[in-house]
Amino acid sequence: MKFPQLPFVCLLFAAALPAIADDLTPRPVMGEIIRLDPAFDALVPAGAKLEVLASGLDWSEGPVWDPALGAVLFSDVPQNTVFQWKEGQGLSTWLKPSGYTGPLAYSRESGSNGLVLDAKGRLISCEHGDRRLSLLGPGGGKRTLTDNFEGKRYNSPNDACVDRAGNIFFTDPPYGLPKGPADQDTREIPWNGVYRLSTEGKVTLLTKDMTFPNGIALSPDEKTLYVAQSDSKAALWMAYPLNPDGTVGKGRVFADVTAMAQSGKHRGSPDGMKVDPQGNVWATAPGGVHVMNSEGKLLGRIETFTATGNCCFGGPNNEYLYICADAWLCRVKLKP
Repeated sequence: MKFPQLPFVCLLFAAALPAIADDLTPRPVMGEIIRLDPAFDALVPAGAKLEVLASGLDWSEGPVWDPALGAVLFSDVPQNTVFQWKEGQGLSTWLKPSGYTGPLAYSRESGSNGLVLDAKGRLISCEHGDRRLSLLGPGGGKRTLTDNFEGKRYNSPNDACVDRAGNIFFTDPPYGLPKGPADQDTREIPWNGVYRLSTEGKVTLLTKDMTFPNGIALSPDEKTLYVAQSDSKAALWMAYPLNPDGTVGKGRVFADVTAMAQSGKHRGSPDGMKVDPQGNVWATAPGGVHVMNSEGKLLGRIETFTATGNCCFGGPNNEYLYICADAWLCRVKLKP
């Protein structure tokens, strides 16, 4: 079946699909593919549809393809859970708790958010409730990579990316705090920062000038760091030149969707993103996923018609884009 292209109708139909879904063939579809530039046709084939793989989630986020599992892992932040979706098996709980291990209730967004693999295939999690970056080893059991900057606990690490040398870049907005952005009682760092964790364990503050830094990604040559800003008053992406020492230079606005965010016609704001080998930026934003070239030109949109958290490339040959969109896990076929 195809969901009607209206957000409120799609949300009503979410209950029709099971929260822990078996593999469905044929699968329901939702949303719309919008082509704005011929270059988009080289990325997403004609006739591509947005397949619904699972539904009934609270807020899906931070997907990563795990080649060893042959599956996509993603967070459900309010459920404090990492789920796995695998072809032929569907959805299953993979890790719980995922981001908060305390004995008492903490916040409504206490679980893990962004997930990424290091060069050895180990899972790095941005944990809201435990306010840290963690590493899950192959034998099980996590260790903390970093949980503070200069002795002060992070707000709620949100998303991360890893360069080829193993350095980790991550964002730290306040969304996972007990009172969210308004929390002045629990937070210890007054700004919302972007940081770099070196392979030697040194944490460097790259910038504290962004209001709500969120998604983060590197260009293929690792000379540019992209950071999304989830702020309806300034909904945009920044591009920072990376210096040889790992710090950043003066940033520039890569793309701005403030008018779209304030129009009232599209749900969501700049959030997670990934960059393909050609340098195209696939960024969640108002309405779904915006696909931009390396100059920031919008090539097309994958409209989910709902708030959309993050995306990742996956499949044995990276032939799919997996999308976490509110209560859904979706995917769209890409051109090889």
